[in-house]
Amino acid sequence: MAPNIDLVDPDVYQRGGPPHELFSWLREHDPVHWHPHGGAPGWPGFWAVTTHEDVAHVSRHPEIFSSARRLSLFGEVPEDHIVLQRLMMLNMDPPQHTRQRGFVNRGFTPRMISRLEQHISEICHSLLDAVARRGAVDFVTEIAAPLPLWVICELVGAPVEDRGRIFELSNILIGSADPEFQAAPGAQQKAAAEVYAYGAALAERRRAEPADDIVTRLLQPDDNGEALTSDEFDMFFLLLTVAGNETTRNAAAGGMLTLCQHPDQWRRLVDDPSLIPTAADEIVRWVSPVNMFRRTAVCDTELHNRPVAAGDKVVVFYASANRDASAFAAPAEFDVGRDPNPHVGFGGGGPHFCLGRHLAALELRVLLQALVERMPDIRLDGEPSRLRSNFINGIKHMPVRF
Repeated sequence: MAPNIDLVDPDVYQRGGPPHELFSWLREHDPVHWHPHGGAPGWPGFWAVTTHEDVAHVSRHPEIFSSARRLSLFGEVPEDHIVLQRLMMLNMDPPQHTRQRGFVNRGFTPRMISRLEQHISEICHSLLDAVARRGAVDFVTEIAAPLPLWVICELVGAPVEDRGRIFELSNILIGSADPEFQAAPGAQQKAAAEVYAYGAALAERRRAEPADDIVTRLLQPDDNGEALTSDEFDMFFLLLTVAGNETTRNAAAGGMLTLCQHPDQWRRLVDDPSLIPTAADEIVRWVSPVNMFRRTAVCDTELHNRPVAAGDKVVVFYASANRDASAFAAPAEFDVGRDPNPHVGFGGGGPHFCLGRHLAALELRVLLQALVERMPDIRLDGEPSRLRSNFINGIKHMPVRF
């Protein structure tokens, strides 16, 4: 008998994370499932894509499944908002996406990121120094969240004293369905406007005083003499502030929670730190920090023998694809030595494959190394508090003891 399928209720995710039992049933019985209700009054139903193969197919064919037509986030927005949001790389299709990606790739090459390793290590140890004598800490707010935030602030040249406010704004932007972060009506719109203004002021300073940071590189013309417009830069700054912060934060927090829940795997890591690179990959697979993205079919097509009409809403679920037995051996087991690991935690390939994947992987590896060395006895000290969101698989608070 088919279960009651609801993949968009944020309360489900807040209570227990992604609904893996439902995903498992769908992959076996209805891998491209018509979800008749859209999660809010007036929102259309959608095709829920749950297998590894189909998520990859949708991701790699933007000419069929568009990010720009109705944007890439799940929610429905007014038409005038869509026009503005299409200036963000996340909501572009080629060739516009290819052009903007060419600009920002300059700051995120593996070579550029590898230069940050020593500095990221210093940040990790500084964070651990601050809590080491206490023996107990909220792992999210004092370790997992500050690490990527500090790194992003360094990359863009934001002053140290601004870190706290950027952290607050990022929480508001990503936590639209969570009462803890939405204390006032319109809080998300006000936060976005503040980030735009902050990015614009930062760009103005860098035009006058270039520096060795990603903002200066983004403002430089390409080989054809073209440069990002002010609106394009502001949108990318918003994307970088949120995506470069939230995904790594929640991979780190969710990874530590998982390691605490699988003490045998944590002991493997402590005993053999050479497993840290594969452990970081396995954390991204297991946690799937981003649960889903939306696409819109631009023509009539077919997906897993289901007819998809032009204009249909199509939603890919990375958390489901990352537990697909057709792509992973023993997918329900957390294995820090898993290799190969073709996870889609950084996207399913194609033009929107995660720009910051090398940076995120480096941050996770360096943090795990520091924790293995300095907190080998780390353990949960209470119940974690999950973010109320069907988009980000996030943890807001997690008490640990060491």
